[in-house]
Amino acid sequence: MTDTSARPEGLSAYVAVTAAYWAFMLTDGALRMLVLLHFHSLGFSPVQLAYLFVLYEIAGMVTNLCAGWIAARFGLTSTLYAGLGIQVLALLALAQLDPTWAIGVSVAYVMVVQGASGVAKDLAKMSSKSAVKLLAPSEDGGLFRWVALLTGSKNAVKGLGFLLGAALLATLGFVWAVLGMAAVLAVIFVALLIAMPPGLPKGRKGAKFSEVFSKSTNVNWLSVARVFLFGARDVWFVVGIPIYFYAVLSDGTVAGNRAAFFMIGTFMAVWVILYGFIQASAPRILHASSKPEGELVRAAKWWAWGLAAVPAALTIAAFASDGPQTWLTVSLVAGLLIFGGIFAINSALHSYLILAFTKAERVTMDVGFYYMANAGGRLAGTVLSGVTYQLGGLPLMLGTATFMVAGAALAAGRLRGEAPDQAV
Repeated sequence: MTDTSARPEGLSAYVAVTAAYWAFMLTDGALRMLVLLHFHSLGFSPVQLAYLFVLYEIAGMVTNLCAGWIAARFGLTSTLYAGLGIQVLALLALAQLDPTWAIGVSVAYVMVVQGASGVAKDLAKMSSKSAVKLLAPSEDGGLFRWVALLTGSKNAVKGLGFLLGAALLATLGFVWAVLGMAAVLAVIFVALLIAMPPGLPKGRKGAKFSEVFSKSTNVNWLSVARVFLFGARDVWFVVGIPIYFYAVLSDGTVAGNRAAFFMIGTFMAVWVILYGFIQASAPRILHASSKPEGELVRAAKWWAWGLAAVPAALTIAAFASDGPQTWLTVSLVAGLLIFGGIFAINSALHSYLILAFTKAERVTMDVGFYYMANAGGRLAGTVLSGVTYQLGGLPLMLGTATFMVAGAALAAGRLRGEAPDQAV
């Protein structure tokens, strides 16, 4: 366990890691919106747009599996530095994209760059999330409060990134927007290299890669639930809904495209900021400080079933509509905001439970394994977002989201409130 006498120094390091993570997620959110809207305006189909993010999610799966071991072996600061450095290089590489290239070449190039960005994001994420387990107070629901605050604030910052990306695309253009983000992140990276406070674990030489695979029943079932939960979100979030809104809002002119960029970016930003705010408030909403762990474990199942009702209702609405209509668009906006609020509670519960189920000595490995599952769900959702929207439009896309949330509820129902070292 972490020596409590070292926590003041460790807390300073945690604050530094969190601040860097915020800056990173601001650029990550902006980059996602820049890539989506820029390449859609160039004529990319929904499936081609989905391909742009596929390697990002595949890289996230591989990175999370490896990052837990890397952090256990070499320390959390090494994974944070690597994440920031790779993201700066990825942004610089994306700025070199030539608009005269063929679509196939452009897709391949952006896929590779987005893959590097996916590696970077998950190195930074694992560093920050693992630090919570090591530093958070164990009494009075302190672990839940700290992890909810970190994840909630991170998502609010990423939401601002969506808005920033749309605004930069409309004002500066793609290349200058990407170069500006690279410059800001490079400054933060150099500042951390110079002035990173001590306090985070340095790693242990005896850490084995085989330790990454968890033997905990709860960790494994929670990881399965995470796959379905985030797949259900990304199946509409990544491609389908932004493209639907673009079709509804843009009249095809340059001015119309810019207005659509701002409105789509604003909606995505508001959604993620709302999600982050409720996620940070989840311990208070659930009265977590007065509840035993077992009760919070059982809550994960029921909140997932409640979430499934939202895309189910939207699927019915999409079937009932004969193409894009004002009432359908308003229903989608309202329904997806409700989805975001309930999704935030589900996500916060998962983020708390993975840290509650693991031990301090293997936290980076269990967190890495869990976020590998998270990336797997996002990968499935990303591919399905383009495929289902292109093949069946809103009804098929939203129906797929409904079934994926149901999968998360079934997996969460297998969780048990036992000690974290419960093994298969």
